[in-house]
Amino acid sequence: MPAGPASDAEVRPWLDRLGLPGLVDLHTHFLPERVLHKVWAYFDQARTHYGMDWPVTYRHDEPTRLRLLRDLGVTAFAPLVYPHKPGMAAWLNEWALDFGHRTPGAVPTATLYPEPGMERAMRDALAAGARCIKVHVQVGKFDPRDPLLDETWGVLAEAGTPVVIHCGHGPIRGDHTGLDVFGEVLRRHPLLTAVLAHAGMPEYDTALRLVHEHPRVHLDTTMVGVAFTERFSPLPADWPARLVPVRDRVVLGTDYPNIPYPYAEQLAAIAGWAAADERLGTPFLRSVLHDAPARLLKLPPAETS
Repeated sequence: MPAGPASDAEVRPWLDRLGLPGLVDLHTHFLPERVLHKVWAYFDQARTHYGMDWPVTYRHDEPTRLRLLRDLGVTAFAPLVYPHKPGMAAWLNEWALDFGHRTPGAVPTATLYPEPGMERAMRDALAAGARCIKVHVQVGKFDPRDPLLDETWGVLAEAGTPVVIHCGHGPIRGDHTGLDVFGEVLRRHPLLTAVLAHAGMPEYDTALRLVHEHPRVHLDTTMVGVAFTERFSPLPADWPARLVPVRDRVVLGTDYPNIPYPYAEQLAAIAGWAAADERLGTPFLRSVLHDAPARLLKLPPAETS
């Protein structure tokens, strides 16, 4: 099995050696420019917010960010958006649906917030082509068990649309974070296709338990196992072995462009897991990097190569 890429320049040759047509990244962030610049301004103050620096590696204009993704071999990606106050989800969804339809490689996405009319709004977003939903409990500062969301969770469970949810305590604890909290939503809606962002960081044990308990729950790899997060959310020593029973429900996510290290580092971390257990190996890499996220996004073959 080829070793993981040591730099972004090595990613494309590495994919060729794996026999992959490209990467499918389920967790990236493209936002309206004024919103994205506010996000970057927040990361500029990361030492105040998180107690550590968080330099954004791919801090470029939108055309450059899209070109760099293509250069890395990303053939399909979910550009995720998220609100932090009432009324924001509606116009973010309008923007994200348009962006996903008009941008090569992108898929239309949507988000939600606990407010009246969200069930109808989600039905409209799905009818407009949304293939992935982002939920950010920490930034939104809302309880995913809010009764205003119950019907919306039901709509998403019925549709089978993947919901990438940041509900863990990383990088800092929020008012309503915790996988035990979201676990209550899963018990009420057991057929929800949930993707635990950051593999539930730092609650990796609980995340794996939820994957075992619920056949449609997945983990994404966003910022998992890289040097930056190993400092404050280290993986269990037996992580590769624990992935074996759920290896078809691990999907590539990166947080591009807002990561404080090169894109290749995430791929190298995943390659390290694959190499550490012979039951994973190259088939696991092909699944994580391409097949599993393509399946969740219901991508036709033409969109994955």
